[in-house]
Amino acid sequence: MKEMSPIETLRHSCAHIFAAALLRVFPEAKIDHGPPINNGFYYDLELEHSLTPEDLERIEAEMQKIIEERQDFECIETSRQEALKLIEEIKQPYKVDRLADIPEGERITFYRNGEFLDLCAGPHIQNTKEVKAFKLLSIAGTYYRGDANKQQLQRVYGTAFPNKKELRQYLDQLEEAKKRDHRKLGKDLELFSINEKVGPGLPLWLPNGAIVRHELQNFIAEELRKQGYEQVFTPHIGKLDLYRTSGHFPYYQDSQFAPIMDRGLLHAWAKEGASCADLCQRIESEDADGYLLKPMNCPMHVQIYKSAPRSYRELPVRLAEFGTVYRWEQSGELNGLTRVRGMTQDDAHLFCREDQLAEEIQGCLELVKTIFKTLKMEDYRVRVGLRDPDSSKYTGDPACWDKAEDALRKAVKTLGVDYSEEPGEAAFYGPKIDFVV
Repeated sequence: MKEMSPIETLRHSCAHIFAAALLRVFPEAKIDHGPPINNGFYYDLELEHSLTPEDLERIEAEMQKIIEERQDFECIETSRQEALKLIEEIKQPYKVDRLADIPEGERITFYRNGEFLDLCAGPHIQNTKEVKAFKLLSIAGTYYRGDANKQQLQRVYGTAFPNKKELRQYLDQLEEAKKRDHRKLGKDLELFSINEKVGPGLPLWLPNGAIVRHELQNFIAEELRKQGYEQVFTPHIGKLDLYRTSGHFPYYQDSQFAPIMDRGLLHAWAKEGASCADLCQRIESEDADGYLLKPMNCPMHVQIYKSAPRSYRELPVRLAEFGTVYRWEQSGELNGLTRVRGMTQDDAHLFCREDQLAEEIQGCLELVKTIFKTLKMEDYRVRVGLRDPDSSKYTGDPACWDKAEDALRKAVKTLGVDYSEEPGEAAFYGPKIDFVV
């Protein structure tokens, strides 16, 4: 069972109450899953018609009835064979894939409240009466498992709080946020636009926005210069082998644009009778050459560092770039400038000796603090992303990981702000410090 805070457990249970109410209102609905998220929950579902705000009102009314029915949450442990039989009985085919995600030997559980039964690891509250304040917030589109080649689903977002006062405060905050929504401001102030002919997630900077962007970029460039960074420029595409070497391909393949392959090579494979699956497998193999729209700047910065012999006396070497990178975000997740498919990062990489590590990390943190302070960005939290001890996805020497994680812990303590350690949040190539704004 996954550990959850009391508020996460409440919201998780509210997601189940939503699904139960949905099936009362629309018995033909097919449900996928409904996890708790920051400030609420969501549930993915398939339904022939698109849900409307009026539909949400009907579902909310049914949710309130379920709460007033004081239904207990009952945990039912089953074998895999029994689980498949239960899924067949409740006629929810998406649960078959969710069941397949559970490794052999792990506990399989369902949770029942009233007539509703769902494959779920829990935990949950004891009784639906514990939900005192909830609200369904919005409807969005998504793809099953985030795969654009699979079924398109609807995603309903909602939230729940321990009491009505906290819910009201949160809803008021949402209303205030709408007035300051950067998408509305971007349009009203003629800063940027998203054009469907150009492509979703690819913002166009208008003259007013270009002025803001230019000033911000100049400010950051000057701060980087003060810290001893040297500016570099890299191309928008790079050879596939570069990203194989770095591990970005195929590790992050699902969030990258498809590789750019030589037409002659693709035609040759097609003449050989290669299927689509064969083509994908060959592209992923070491033998196929091609190019990739740059998803990260770091492999190219490494190549710049390696372009000349270096003495340890020259270290540290600090490289910085305003580099444009490209990510294949799902269409349902795109959101103005905060979730895009093409973005320019103020990205930097530094190369140093081990005895310089603490000082260099400290310099990075001071740089972030200076920029945040100047831009009046004072509402943030800090987290240290560490390895998940049960995962094998990480590369490198464990002893080096230990040193790096220890260095980050020591450095973040000097910030004088609260921070959290998050196992599993490290990148596959190293631990990190995140400033969550």
